[in-house]
Amino acid sequence: MFNSLIAAVIDLVLPRRCVGCAAPGWALCRRCRPGAPSIVADDPVPAVPVLAGAVYAGAMRRAVLAFKERGRRDLVAVLGLVLGRAVAALVSGAGRDLGGVVLVPVPSSPGAAAARGGDHVVRLARRAAAVSGVRVAPGVLRLERTVQDSAGLSRAERERNLHGALRARAPAAGVCRAIVVDDIVTTGATLREATRALQRAGWEVVGAAVVASTPRQPAPAGGTTPASGMTSSLAGPSQPV
Repeated sequence: MFNSLIAAVIDLVLPRRCVGCAAPGWALCRRCRPGAPSIVADDPVPAVPVLAGAVYAGAMRRAVLAFKERGRRDLVAVLGLVLGRAVAALVSGAGRDLGGVVLVPVPSSPGAAAARGGDHVVRLARRAAAVSGVRVAPGVLRLERTVQDSAGLSRAERERNLHGALRARAPAAGVCRAIVVDDIVTTGATLREATRALQRAGWEVVGAAVVASTPRQPAPAGGTTPASGMTSSLAGPSQPV
């Protein structure tokens, strides 16, 4: 909350500059915005298509970190647009109507939400709903237990850390199809856990959409692919990476 207040004061004193290239007058200028959404490679969630609005690198990496950790609330509009385009492409590509489909945000931990002045993924999802025409259903997923900060964990460690951490409420009549939404996908552990919890509660998960996906990293000599330093939405606030 304190960081958000500081950001609001800075808004009154200094003109906004693009987080990508420092061009004046933009939170993220058109030159630094991503192109079309793309399918995330490597099938992070089995049998569930995952679309990303951008690659988590360069200007988009700086934009996500600034929004998520540094109180840049003005970035919610452009990042929500990026997420909304990924949702719209997912729905269009699947040839589905919107009946009974809702956006289900991955929840933030209470500590993370308090530090950020609210749940940042819910804010993004609401913007994405306005863009895509798919309404958002916050609160469907809830965190059942504390999870470790995933920054620095291997893929296998992330999987163990998150497995069983989420629970979903049962779908209401006529609303039983879900698109999971989150800010970043790295190994896919968070999206897999969200999908598992939703399916167990009786939901049909038709896809997942994220603002950005981390670039695939080459495996080291030992054969274990390292994970990005980005923390999961389920854990507490991450440190800039």
